[in-house]
Amino acid sequence: MSHLPVGILLAAGQSRRFGANKLLHPVVDDKLMLFVSAQTLAGVLPGAIVVINQELTPYTTQLEEMGLQVIINEHSETGIGSSISCGIRASENGAGWLIALADMPYIKPETISVLAEKIRDGADIVAPVFEQQRGHPVGFSHRYQSELTVLSEDIGARNIISKHQDKLELVTVSDEGVLKDIDYASELA
Repeated sequence: MSHLPVGILLAAGQSRRFGANKLLHPVVDDKLMLFVSAQTLAGVLPGAIVVINQELTPYTTQLEEMGLQVIINEHSETGIGSSISCGIRASENGAGWLIALADMPYIKPETISVLAEKIRDGADIVAPVFEQQRGHPVGFSHRYQSELTVLSEDIGARNIISKHQDKLELVTVSDEGVLKDIDYASELA
């Protein structure tokens, strides 16, 4: 039996459009966005990794107590690609990876589970679809390790997905959370 992929939560963004670190705002039951997203991912994929920036280091202990491995991206200002690369390098022996965004706290655990099982069962790249729109998190099998490890730009893994479009399996879900990322304070209302 194959192993589940490693969960990687990207939480090292700069929150430029939000105006403050959005991950430190409460979203569900007065829990910080960072903790809601972390708890959901770690609840499905124990031992998940969270990639943070220096600003979030005071929350390391709480994240570790939730069962996550904390990695600090010393180059977080270069963008999401460097955070993906940090997470992949920290879990090189993973059977694959499910890459989630910390500013998407409304994703259901069932969605994460379905996507993780697809990677475990041999899918190359998986992404959820809600009402004909592709969302997050996105899963990659181990065969994409070298491409994921060298990411550095602020476009994430978009080019990898485009390059291997024929390997992308879209999974229809009834979870609008896969589309709800928080970029502006007004989106929290």
